[in-house]
Amino acid sequence: MKKVGNPKSFSKTFFTLALTFVFAFAVEAQEAPAAAAPSPDAAAAAAPAAGTGDPVKGKELFNTNCAACHKLDQKMTGPALRGVGDKYDKEWLYKWIHNSSDLIKSGDAKAVKVYEEFNKVAMTAFPQLSNADIDNIIAYTMQPKEEPKAASVAPITGEGSGDSSSSNTLILGALALVLAILVFMLFTVNNLLKRVIDAKGLEFEEKPKSLQLWKAFAKNQFLVLVSAILFLLISAYFAYGYLMQIGVDQGYAPIQPIHYSHKIHAGDNGIDCKYCHSSARVSKNAGIPSLNVCMNCHKNINEFQGDKDSTYVDYSKEFYTGEIKKLYDAVGWDPATQKYTGKTKPVKWVRIHNLPDFVYFNHSQHVTVGGIECQKCHGKVETFEIMKQDQPLTMGWCINCHRETNVKVEENGYYEKIHAELSKKYGKTKLTAAEMGGLECGKCHY
Repeated sequence: MKKVGNPKSFSKTFFTLALTFVFAFAVEAQEAPAAAAPSPDAAAAAAPAAGTGDPVKGKELFNTNCAACHKLDQKMTGPALRGVGDKYDKEWLYKWIHNSSDLIKSGDAKAVKVYEEFNKVAMTAFPQLSNADIDNIIAYTMQPKEEPKAASVAPITGEGSGDSSSSNTLILGALALVLAILVFMLFTVNNLLKRVIDAKGLEFEEKPKSLQLWKAFAKNQFLVLVSAILFLLISAYFAYGYLMQIGVDQGYAPIQPIHYSHKIHAGDNGIDCKYCHSSARVSKNAGIPSLNVCMNCHKNINEFQGDKDSTYVDYSKEFYTGEIKKLYDAVGWDPATQKYTGKTKPVKWVRIHNLPDFVYFNHSQHVTVGGIECQKCHGKVETFEIMKQDQPLTMGWCINCHRETNVKVEENGYYEKIHAELSKKYGKTKLTAAEMGGLECGKCHY
């Protein structure tokens, strides 16, 4: 008997090789972090020197007390503070930070020079900071500037992709071979049947051709009539739906000339809607916020303050900083000199919410008198990175709101008299806008 190879010995060899490969890969993975671990000497060198202050604590103190007017590498209301310990004597810095005004009044040359260089803006006194706290802040400012690290990209070896492509080629080749065999078998069977039929002299009767479907349908007048009626009804339904969507811009979210994130401002920073849209309290229109309102904060915030890896932002830090620069360009603000240049540019904002001219809507009546929150009509704007029209703002939507919303009449002098009369009429204390005349045509159309 002819001997053949033992399959068990092959599987045993393959299993041994697989175990060897996995073990070697695990050892290599463990050795890589060990090689990257810093040496004790390097760790000791990275630690702050004793007696010079703690830069970690200094960073916390800097962000709490100094960041509103100072940056490390850029002038703001005050000078850039990187390396300030080398520029001034430490005892002088103690006096300046504790009370700069007294130092200026004493005629100190350095103090007067800084005061005049920065538009004679007096620095806030910090008597609560101890000398140790100031040492910590100085230690933080003395740290070298971190250079951006180039992103390391692992080289692509192509080994895995080669194995995958070769296996795919084998599978496709096998499938093509099977398909070719099937086609060959079909041709063979077809030829064999033809030969059998010719050999026995068999004949097949051809079946009469049936009437085509469309001709049979055309001859049935009842089906034609029913189909025509259904076609007209379906066409009318879709035409009505299309016409009713004209002028309804729900979900409209245009790109603005300067990107403004409601998610960051109203959401994470908690800025009230009516701080920017202040006219919504007293006017028919909510108004477009003046750029001067933006500069109330951004005069001292000339770059994005969040971390580039923050989960609450949708773009990069460089993108947000670039949009702040667009604001400066529009208002003519020079962050280097902390002065307005007088060269301004208009910002062509794109309007999002726009009611027809025949509709009257008063923001102050809803916001101030009715006590309606902005989110009722505009959606959860504190979650919008790009502002959009959240609701359809159709007549039916407004009417449903008037029917469902109770008017806040408690401690509201505007509704005191009419509330007393209508409560007696309807026999209840809570009244909707509809029960107070909110469905009358003249309230919104006149």
